Amino acid sequence: MNKVAIIVAGGAGKRMGSELPKQFLMLQNKPVLYHTLNTFLSAYDDLQIVLVLAEDYVDMGREIIDAYFENDRIRIAVGGATRFDSVKNGLALVEDEAIIFVHDAVRCALTTALIHRCYETALEMGTAIPVVKSSDSLRIINEDGLNEAIDREKIVLVQTPQVFHSKILIPAFNIDYKDWFTDEASVVEAFGMMVTLVEGEKQNLKITHPVDLAIAEQVLADRTQ
Repeated sequence: MNKVAIIVAGGAGKRMGSELPKQFLMLQNKPVLYHTLNTFLSAYDDLQIVLVLAEDYVDMGREIIDAYFENDRIRIAVGGATRFDSVKNGLALVEDEAIIFVHDAVRCALTTALIHRCYETALEMGTAIPVVKSSDSLRIINEDGLNEAIDREKIVLVQTPQVFHSKILIPAFNIDYKDWFTDEASVVEAFGMMVTLVEGEKQNLKITHPVDLAIAEQVLADRTQ
């Protein structure tokens, strides 16, 4: 089956307190984006990447590709106003039936094992959403401002890559955008499809704050020892 990874790298990085978007910050002496692209390219020799970038950073993305990779396996799409729009723009470059991965560029510490696990599940079930259990106690705040504990055993934390057969994902993105579309799974569910959960990875963190960058640095350093 054809394999396409849509890597969404359109974030502005405001919560990092950096003028440079977090996907371009340095990690192990290479940009964060490099590590994400390299892991996907290493997972399968026949995997193609569609890298979705904000228009102002397309040239910077191309510089990274030219510096580190054979660019015949990577194409660039320009992002939109929302994540939904950005993924839709990436999907426009998927020409053939495929298993499609959608991944946050700043989740740069994922492993090829996770990519393989998601692929195999999506190949069998049509969808694969990686999740991890919460290690913290959880509370929900009600509309009246009161709060109550909820059973953390019934809660999972959702990661990427979220993986789908193209026959499911591409039609799903033809529906109208809703404010509560926070990820691809929510879009597919709104389209009327169930999603399959798979075991994620605790180290597959999303770099959002400065401390996350420090953790990712240590994770990657430990793997090279």
